[in-house]
Amino acid sequence: MSNWKTLLLRIGEKGPEYGTSSDFKDHIETCFGVIRREIERSGDQVSPYLLQCAEQLPHKIPLYGTLIGLLNLENEDFVRKIVESVQTNFQVALDSGNCNSIRILLRFMTSLLCSKVIQPASLIVVFETLLSSAATTVDEEKGNPSWQAQADFYVICILSSLPWGGAELAEQVPDEIERVLVGIQAYLSIRKHSSSSGLNFFLKGESENSLSEKDFVEDLWDRTQSLASNGWKLDSVPRPHLSFEAQLVAGKFHELRPIKCMEPPSPSSDLSRENIGKQKHDALMRYPQRIRRLNIFPANKTEDVHLSIVLSLRSIYWDVLLYFNWMSEECASYMANLPVPFRYEYLMAETLFSQILLLPQPPFKTLYYTLVIMDLCKALPGAFPAVVAGAVRALFEKISDLDMESRTRLILWFSHHLSNFQFIWPWEEWAYVLDLPKWAPKRVFVQEVLQGEVRLSYWDKIKQSIENASALEELLPAKAAPAYKYSLEEGKEKTEEHQLSAELNRKVKEKQSARDMVSWIEETIYPVHGFEVTLTVVVQTLLEIGSKSFTHMVTVLERYGQVFGKLCPDNDKQVMLLSQVSAYWKNNAQMTAVAMDRMMGYRLVSNQAIVRWVFSTENVDQFHVSDQPWEIPGNAPNKTYNRISDLRKDISNITKNVLVAEKASANARAELEAAESKLSLVEGEPVLGENPGKMKRLKSTVEKTGEAEVSLRESLEAKEALLNRALSETEALLLLLFQSFSAVLKERLPEPTKARSLEDLKPEDENSSAMEVDTENGNPKKRSEIGEREQWCLSTLGYLTAFTRQYANEIWPHMEKLKVEVFSGENVHPLFLAAIFSALQIPLQ
Repeated sequence: MSNWKTLLLRIGEKGPEYGTSSDFKDHIETCFGVIRREIERSGDQVSPYLLQCAEQLPHKIPLYGTLIGLLNLENEDFVRKIVESVQTNFQVALDSGNCNSIRILLRFMTSLLCSKVIQPASLIVVFETLLSSAATTVDEEKGNPSWQAQADFYVICILSSLPWGGAELAEQVPDEIERVLVGIQAYLSIRKHSSSSGLNFFLKGESENSLSEKDFVEDLWDRTQSLASNGWKLDSVPRPHLSFEAQLVAGKFHELRPIKCMEPPSPSSDLSRENIGKQKHDALMRYPQRIRRLNIFPANKTEDVHLSIVLSLRSIYWDVLLYFNWMSEECASYMANLPVPFRYEYLMAETLFSQILLLPQPPFKTLYYTLVIMDLCKALPGAFPAVVAGAVRALFEKISDLDMESRTRLILWFSHHLSNFQFIWPWEEWAYVLDLPKWAPKRVFVQEVLQGEVRLSYWDKIKQSIENASALEELLPAKAAPAYKYSLEEGKEKTEEHQLSAELNRKVKEKQSARDMVSWIEETIYPVHGFEVTLTVVVQTLLEIGSKSFTHMVTVLERYGQVFGKLCPDNDKQVMLLSQVSAYWKNNAQMTAVAMDRMMGYRLVSNQAIVRWVFSTENVDQFHVSDQPWEIPGNAPNKTYNRISDLRKDISNITKNVLVAEKASANARAELEAAESKLSLVEGEPVLGENPGKMKRLKSTVEKTGEAEVSLRESLEAKEALLNRALSETEALLLLLFQSFSAVLKERLPEPTKARSLEDLKPEDENSSAMEVDTENGNPKKRSEIGEREQWCLSTLGYLTAFTRQYANEIWPHMEKLKVEVFSGENVHPLFLAAIFSALQIPLQ
């Protein structure tokens, strides 16, 4: 990498590029001297690279802004082009709805204002344009209030940029910035409070407390007002331009052109709550709120930080996570070395956990956050591990109120995190969960974490890791041995089924074909012993042969899947097949899930059979004591949706190829017709058509292009037929799934008159999610125990909400059908509807 590129990239960091100095002023001066000379040689390369650095290392924007301000003193034309590029990129981001670019480029323009590069009045115009668009969007008459997420996003961008230049705006254009703030206050008075009930980390009822709690925009506005009243003083935002203020004041201001915001879709004439929910869902998908409050620690740990710098610091953490995606060591290094003059580990931990638990889905896979937290623990060994442990303990105390999907992610992260630190944890602190009922959320959490650890290691290792709380061995899964019925143990009576299993085993070793196997089963076993015995023998034997490893199992399913398919052609028999698989791998939930997933992938069992098996009595009774039944059904819509996505891509590509083939065929026919209409001389006589050789070639081309077009059209028709079939399967799957949820919940939920909200399922003192601690010994106080039936209802409703939220995009196209067949009628329980509607952002009334 060129020297000037390295200097730009590493500005503000400790490293050899800048010697021993860590002073921002020295870095900027050194970089400025090199860049100034480089512009004369290769200015066309410097400008785009500088902009790329500013956009992808946004926590360094004040440094890049100051550098550009110094360059503006000597090369106004170069800086003018930079400003034009920034505004062009900003307009493109607005037009495409690129949220990250909009937010970061607005911050960059604010920073350029601080460096006397951008005219303050023109930045105010940008703010007011965004604010005007937001106000119009939420206006009942002129806009589309269902798209409030877009309006909120624009206002959040303005408020988030003010900490980076509010002081300069207040000094240079006090009346104009006051006008912007008044406009924001006016916007807040006409927008609707955003409860986002289906996106909260913790379960909340529609109580007065939850409705009166400030949403993210309202809280951000309060903090901005506090910041403004404090003179916009913010320690977390570097202000390197102050060191060069005497020089920068001589720079020439550059104007920003007017911008245009993307208008939301026009409001629909259909004012049904489902249509309003669909528009809110679309808006949230387009303008997701990536930063949400998650208050884990006591106020005394983060109070000062929250009051002074939360506006910028969480945004900086998010930027670093975003632009160092999957470079966990670099990400952790930047986060650990941010120039902040106070302890920020608690806020950093809250930000990371808020991302892991973010609903409807985190920006990145849980694995990425696991690696970042692991590297932060290594980078800050004296502080961060204890903070992470404190966060886990705090979340554990609130686990009964944590959203089900967030809880599942927390379990996944925590078991993986412990695997990176030799599975060390003070389990004795949580040993008391054994005194709780088996359905208690804390007990289930510990059980699922231990089971996750066993998957990542082996049983004996995890048993050893809980030596200080050996009683917790009760929560470990059974050792992962298969439950093979036909093992030839000493003293065990050998039945006819044993002989059939041995014979089938021999045929597999002889590598007989699946067809031969099916013939033998149909002629020898089925007529004599019936379907159930036949299925048991076949499943037990083939799974035993494939039990040594994942590879062995996959090989058996690939080679003899036809046997399962022939035995179980319909859903009823496939449910029995899945029960047999579950019985064989009852001591190994991971292998159960993998086997069923492979069977679904090979189309040996349908996704509807999976759903019916999940809602069989044996599994329904486990909904509140284990997450295992829910590991499998999530794959069913995933596979169907992936198949639909692949088919749509194929159809799009084939459609393009059809157009190309049509054009090629038309050109070939036109060329042939033109050749046929020409007169040519053959042996001195005029003949219609060109020479025979050329005519033969043209006719061949017409024939080939025509065949290619027909072939592509046939392929397109086949793909469209497969797509229609997959869409029908998805609709049938969703109908069955929601009908199954409705049926099991109806059996166990209290009468609607007795339970119209989740709060009605809890004991009176369970309504608060606040943590209670025994002041004498520091252990958590026992709260009123919730009954098993109530906990089953809470868990199942939680899974229903999580599933609906996760597959909202697939559910919406089938909403009309679901509304008619599942979501309407006198027998539909209000809590069932509330769980679904909150996940889909549909108003309850």
